[in-house]
Amino acid sequence: MFNELLHLFFPRLCPSCNSSLFQNERVICFRCKHQLPRTGYHLQPGNPLERVFWGRVPFRSAAACFIFRKEGGVQKLLHELKYRNAPDIGREIGRIYARELMETPCFQEADLIIPVPLHPEKLRIRGYNQSGVFGEGLQEILPARLSEDTLIRDINTGTQTRRSRFARWENVESIFTVPDPERIRDKRILLIDDVITTGATLESCAVKLITAGVKEISVACIAAPL
Repeated sequence: MFNELLHLFFPRLCPSCNSSLFQNERVICFRCKHQLPRTGYHLQPGNPLERVFWGRVPFRSAAACFIFRKEGGVQKLLHELKYRNAPDIGREIGRIYARELMETPCFQEADLIIPVPLHPEKLRIRGYNQSGVFGEGLQEILPARLSEDTLIRDINTGTQTRRSRFARWENVESIFTVPDPERIRDKRILLIDDVITTGATLESCAVKLITAGVKEISVACIAAPL
C-alpha cells in the first residue's frame, strides 16, 4: 500500500517516452526496450560503425546498441543520462546490451571493459561517468571486469558537439594517458563510450592502449548514427 501511494504522488516515468512505469518495469518501459531502434551491428562483420575506423585503428569489432536519431527516444535517454543525474539509465542499457553482446565471441572474450574517461573536473560536476555506468551494466552480464582507472583523461577539452572530424581529432589527440601499461599488456579490451560520431575520441584512446601493449580492442557504445 505504501509503494502504491508513493507511486501515486511520485510516479516513476520512462525517460524515453515519459509514460508511467509498471511495478515490474525497471528504469525503461518494456515497450521502449523493444521498440527503440537497434543497430544489430554486433552480428554484422564490416558494419558501418567498423568502417568508420578502417585505416585508422585496427579494432577487432565495433558495435552500438541503438541507432541515434535527433529528437528520438534514444536522444532523450542520453540527455537524461548525461544531464539529469540518472546513472541508472546507463546501467540498465548496459545490462540490455550485454545480453546481446554475449551472442558474439569477441565480446565474450574481453578481459577488461574500459570506459572513455571524463576529466576529474567534469566528473566532479556530473558525479559519475556516463560511459562508466554503462560499463557497470555490461559487467553484470559479460565475463570482463570493468576498469575505470586504466585510462586517464589529463586535459579537459570541453564538448565535441559541432566540431568537424579533424577538429575533434585535434581536440583529443594527446589528452589521454595509461598510468600503468603493465596492467593491460596482452589483454583483450572492450573500449566503451556513450555516443560515437566521428570516432575521434575512441581513436585517441585506442592509440594509447595499443602503445601500452594491449592484445586487441573491440568497441561498444550506447548509440551511433547510421
